Amino acid sequence: MTEQTSTAPPGSRLRRILGAVVADRRPLRIPAFRRLWLSSIVTALGSQLTAVAVPKQIYDITGSSAYVGLTGLFGLVPLLVFGLWGGAIADTVDRRVLLLVTNVGVAWLLYAYREGDSNMRSVWLCTRNDALGNLAVLLAALGVFGTGSAWPDLTVAIIMASLAVTAAVQILLHAQEELDGDALGHKH
Repeated sequence: MTEQTSTAPPGSRLRRILGAVVADRRPLRIPAFRRLWLSSIVTALGSQLTAVAVPKQIYDITGSSAYVGLTGLFGLVPLLVFGLWGGAIADTVDRRVLLLVTNVGVAWLLYAYREGDSNMRSVWLCTRNDALGNLAVLLAALGVFGTGSAWPDLTVAIIMASLAVTAAVQILLHAQEELDGDALGHKH
């Protein structure tokens, strides 16, 4: 009696066993899904790093476990309030109005930081441009509706593009000034 030799490559039995236990990897062959999956991993990793880094930094700064606990409380309250009420509000109001009010409100809150370091200035300028862009798009829609022409839309597009370019230049120049100041040993 002769022994039958297996023609299966080595390790294929292990692959079959693992394939039965491990999740299906075929969706990862789709580039869009793979990007989504990888971005979810990066987001989860960033969230976990933040969950460790913020309490550690609070403890290092204050030396108090009570302050570390308060940061958890301060993080929970907005989550509950805005999670419950924000969702209900978003479902009952016109989303365009909500977007406009939110962007203008955030720009108003950030107005005090418009002359801060390059990071804060960048946040201010981008938020300001979002709020102005929302208002400008509404005005352009009225202009297109009233005139029947594409010129109001094109004018607003040019204005928004110029706002973005000038904001980028301002941020780059401000950051360069900060870097030059740091190189000279000056505090900004």
